[in-house]
Amino acid sequence: MEKIPLIGKTTEELKTLVTEFGMPAFTGKQIADWLYKKRIFSIEEMTNISAKNKVVLAEKYTVGRELPDQVAASVDGTKKYLFRTPDNNFIETVYIPEDDRHTLCVSSQVGCKMNCLFCMTGKQGFTINLSTAEILNQILSVPEAEKLTNLVFMGMGEPMDNLPNLLRSLEILTADYGYAWSPKRITVSTVGIIPKMKIFLENTNCHLALSMHTPFADERLRLMPSQKAYPLEEILKELKKHDFSHQRRVSFEYIMFDGLNDTMRHAVEMVKLLKGIDCRVNLIRFHAIPGIDLKTSNEEKMFFFRDYLTSNGIMSTIRKSRGEDIFAACGMLSTMEKQKQKS
Repeated sequence: MEKIPLIGKTTEELKTLVTEFGMPAFTGKQIADWLYKKRIFSIEEMTNISAKNKVVLAEKYTVGRELPDQVAASVDGTKKYLFRTPDNNFIETVYIPEDDRHTLCVSSQVGCKMNCLFCMTGKQGFTINLSTAEILNQILSVPEAEKLTNLVFMGMGEPMDNLPNLLRSLEILTADYGYAWSPKRITVSTVGIIPKMKIFLENTNCHLALSMHTPFADERLRLMPSQKAYPLEEILKELKKHDFSHQRRVSFEYIMFDGLNDTMRHAVEMVKLLKGIDCRVNLIRFHAIPGIDLKTSNEEKMFFFRDYLTSNGIMSTIRKSRGEDIFAACGMLSTMEKQKQKS
């Protein structure tokens, strides 16, 4: 019988679990401390739990820690880790150091249903949602785990399409019994699945990043099939119901494609659409992927776009391109590994 990971369980769930075995409820709190504070690998390491109780636990449960299978290191310090899932699939987790900021980009699914034109993960199709344990294991098990200052759910998959496990992960990450992270250090990206985005906004205080990429509906539909079910106009209408003027931030991700979405017409429409939303726009260089005839905008266009938005009251930054020498585009390393296995 496959053992159940303890990582991914809340303190209340752990208390219920141990009482079913006849152990005192406080043992659940002790286990949470071992899992999330002391970051153990095995039940045997829980020194304040009796040998008898550890044997009982180990019959059905395991901690659930797995180290990365591979790593690709960039000259700029970025590292892309490949984790193997129990069903022999692969997910990518990217560590991005910059001055005193250490960011981990986390995956939420194997593959993705959204099939955005510019995304390699979407070309894989959808395989499975990651469990809460598999999401948290990425954060626990990279070698730089103790250095991390920020988390972004911008890796493989659409986080809102795995909402229950996303919310459970965020609860454990921000809870006192868990990692005790500030929600201000966590950003979750989405294409804009409105009903699930609404639940996320109402139930967490983490930052939101919306994949926008063009202000025009027809162009966005060509880039992002999700536009059909969740039009940008409706997404923005929902966002305007929420207050982003204090601790919580909403940002708009905007990959710049040469000749497609980098004109004055696009900049003017962006200002018009985002009026009334306290936000920032992240302009991103496109990392080429095989078989897709798109090119990134040049620096001159990116600087113009940034300066136009900023001068019209919309804070805009150009995200530094990282890890280009290690298959920077999300999904490329895992795709190559899957192809290797088939050959």
